[in-house]
This record gives sequence, structure tokens and C-alpha cells, in this order.
Amino acid sequence: MTALTLDTARRIVEAARAKGRELGLKPLTVAVLDAGGDLLVLEREDGASPLRPAIAIGKANGAVQMGMGSRALWKRAEEQAYFINAMNTLTSGSLVPVPGGVLIRDGGKVVGAVGITGDTSDNDEAAATAGIEAVGLTADAG
Repeated sequence: MTALTLDTARRIVEAARAKGRELGLKPLTVAVLDAGGDLLVLEREDGASPLRPAIAIGKANGAVQMGMGSRALWKRAEEQAYFINAMNTLTSGSLVPVPGGVLIRDGGKVVGAVGITGDTSDNDEAAATAGIEAVGLTADAG
């Protein structure tokens, strides 16, 4: 795969939401970005609060722009808060350094990222990972 396609992104969202239902998670919002950080798909489940799309995009954007899953960004924020704050400024506030932003890799190459929000960060990350793996790609949560 040279680039993440719209069809693949839609299948990731479908599988991630299915995992959320399987686990009995709260309503999820799922964003899929390509390797350049452009939004391919965004879905907000019924009952998800209005701010959730911005959070999901921020989790995915932070991962793809920094080249590391948002779990790694979260750890870095604990150790280097000023650095993460500066990066958030550079991304116009669209960097959410908590688990739930997962890189999509194909043969080691980053082809995009998934950001999920709505339940606990660990559950968001689990749903994102399941969605990515369901289409035969590699999830990198950091």
C-alpha cells in the first residue's frame, strides 16, 4: 500500500466501532487521517458529545505529526510538558497527548493514524488498534 485509501479508512472505522460495541464502550468518535494529517473519515456515534470530533482528530493528528502513537506522547508530556505545549501551539491546538491516537503502519511505513475518543483512553486505544489490525495493517500506539 502506498497510501491509505478512503475505502480502507472506512473499514477501519467500521471495525473500530464494532470493537467498541463488543466491549460495551460508551459512544465513540473515530477519526482516520492520512500520512499528511488530512482527514479521510470522521464518525461520531449517537450519544457522543459535540467536542468529541476535535478530540479524536487531535489524538490522530498528534500521532501522525510527531510520528509516534499518542501513548508515547502522553509519556513525553509527563516528562517534557513545555515541549508538548510548544508542539500543541505549532499544531494550532490539535495535539491531544493521551492514549487513543494510533499510527497506522504498512511494512513499517506510516500511512496514517486513527484517533478515538468516548470511553477511557485505554479502551479508545484498544478500539483503534482493533480497527487497524482488522484491515491487515499494523497498529503503533506508542
